Amino acid sequence: MAARYRKLKEIPVEQRLVVRRSHIHGWGLFTLMPFAPNDMIVEYMGEKIRRCVADQREKKYEEMGLGSCYLFALDASTIIDATRAGGPARFINHCCGPNADAKVVAVDGVPKLVIVARRALAVGEEVTYDYKFEYENDKIACHCGAAKCRGSMN
Repeated sequence: MAARYRKLKEIPVEQRLVVRRSHIHGWGLFTLMPFAPNDMIVEYMGEKIRRCVADQREKKYEEMGLGSCYLFALDASTIIDATRAGGPARFINHCCGPNADAKVVAVDGVPKLVIVARRALAVGEEVTYDYKFEYENDKIACHCGAAKCRGSMN
């Protein structure tokens, strides 16, 4: 996995991916090159913080009216916050029938969160994954358009 991660870093992200408007929601991440199944597409980057700090920030972001926050669990105690500073992976939209998955890989003993192709992706395709939000009574509407869309992200 570490070798695959290093290979990912050989091609600059601007040559692999582009952020542009999405029919799913706001902005999305689109391919500039083809990807084979199991290829690493991009690393989800941001500030690594503890879960308790992430909970505080999420409330603060809501109070500020940011509209979107980009918090992604790396493990049970570590969250990656890409809200204010992060890479283009933060623009990947949810889909109930995703074409990619998020995976944690260890590189020289350091955990990294990478997005991996679930199937072959063509040039110009929007990269999507299932956010797998926890169940809540207040549903977050899903507009992914997948054939088996659940109607909500949670």
